[in-house]
Amino acid sequence: MSNSIDDPGHGHSPAAWTAVVIMLLAVTLGTVFYWFDMPVLVWASAGLLVIGAVVGWVLAKAGYGANGPKYAPKQH
Repeated sequence: MSNSIDDPGHGHSPAAWTAVVIMLLAVTLGTVFYWFDMPVLVWASAGLLVIGAVVGWVLAKAGYGANGPKYAPKQH
């Protein structure tokens, strides 16, 4: 286990959490829509997956990433 001060937190940031939640929702909905044979909504879920990645990138660039100025890591 690392006790380094320089440890970025392995993505435990608002940008990472937001991206992961959006992308997890997209995969879940895509699976449900695939099960019910709704191809248009499966593709819409694939689009939401890409949007989740873009949102995470934008938030990281806005300073909410693990090394961003607006992110305050919590002490464990």
